[in-house]
Amino acid sequence: MSSGKSEIKVSSKDNAWTVFLVFLRLGLTSFGGPVAHLGYFRDEFVTRRRWLSEGSYADLVALCQFLPGPASSQVGMGLGMARSGCRGALAAWAGFTLPSALMMSLLAMSLTTWRAAFPAGALHGLKVVGVAVVAQAVWGMARHLCTDTNRVTIAAASACIVMLWPTALGQVVVIGVAALAGIRLFKPSQNLVHDPLPIPVNRRVGIMMLLLFFGLLIGLPVLVEAWPNRFVALVNDFYRAGSLVFGGGHVVLPLLQAAVVPGHWVSNDTFLAGYGMAQAVPGPLLTFAAFLGASMSTPPNGWLGAAVSLISIFVPSFLLIIGTLPFWEPLRRSAHTQAALAGVNAAVVGLLLAALYNPVWTIAIFKPADFGLALLALVALVFWKLPPWLVVMGCGGSGWALSLFL
Repeated sequence: MSSGKSEIKVSSKDNAWTVFLVFLRLGLTSFGGPVAHLGYFRDEFVTRRRWLSEGSYADLVALCQFLPGPASSQVGMGLGMARSGCRGALAAWAGFTLPSALMMSLLAMSLTTWRAAFPAGALHGLKVVGVAVVAQAVWGMARHLCTDTNRVTIAAASACIVMLWPTALGQVVVIGVAALAGIRLFKPSQNLVHDPLPIPVNRRVGIMMLLLFFGLLIGLPVLVEAWPNRFVALVNDFYRAGSLVFGGGHVVLPLLQAAVVPGHWVSNDTFLAGYGMAQAVPGPLLTFAAFLGASMSTPPNGWLGAAVSLISIFVPSFLLIIGTLPFWEPLRRSAHTQAALAGVNAAVVGLLLAALYNPVWTIAIFKPADFGLALLALVALVFWKLPPWLVVMGCGGSGWALSLFL
């Protein structure tokens, strides 16, 4: 929930190209998975560039937690859309996604060479830096969004419940209950200053996008049955995966595996190898779709298969974020919505806190040296104010060096 003077820094020079360049740098340096990406976005757009306030950013994250699809990519699209309309949303997605999509496509076409060329220690160092990035995001958001006993309690309870019930459904239920708790517990000030998130798309366009989303979700399976075609089947499988995934990119794994492995489009060994390498590249985990498309045993494969699979899995996110944001901004102005968002934002802090432990901490911190490296990375980010890309490179190199001596 937003309060106080607006912190938004408006610039008439921002255009789709500017948005693309900003997100391209993030797409080249944002390691650590979807939760870490939210930390990178907050540091870049709230703290450094001041494109929007802490409250507006938290509200956007809360909305994307409700929607199916990759939350971090949808937040990026929403940021680009608020800055430069639909072209900005496309530019944000392209800048953030294309670097890892190209890497994963090249990996699929030269798997043996790439796997041998990437040191395991450097990969582990990139996982360790994710601990620092997420810890920084949790601390920063908690300072602004958990300002009293009730909010801290909601955050702590949300973290505990999600760790005990680690499913996408558990996250949705926690957010819903937190919204009801917010309505019950919080009374927004009548003098509250609303920090706007400008959305240059009207409701008519939003309705059209939502209708197109559901039309494709229902129509593509019908088209596959009526006109059996490998190309259409590929689009349908990846569109459905992108439409039905809640809780982040990892949750889409069984949907994709069921789509491509049983039909022998991709072998199970190749599938698992590609999924492992997806952890080593920056950007969204769902660029794993490009790897699968490029790895197909029969056409469409190669660059065409990668492009079709990648676009198909992200189209639902575009349609949903463009379809919902025109309705979201007016809702945020309601006193009841603001009270609900106070609870939801506290719950989001709890979700990030739970994710800091599992999977971020559990897959990265195994020995004292790992903890020490994560601590140094956190100090570098929070106190030395070093740019995240430099900290990421430093941790990757340090992880490789530690693997040689420990």
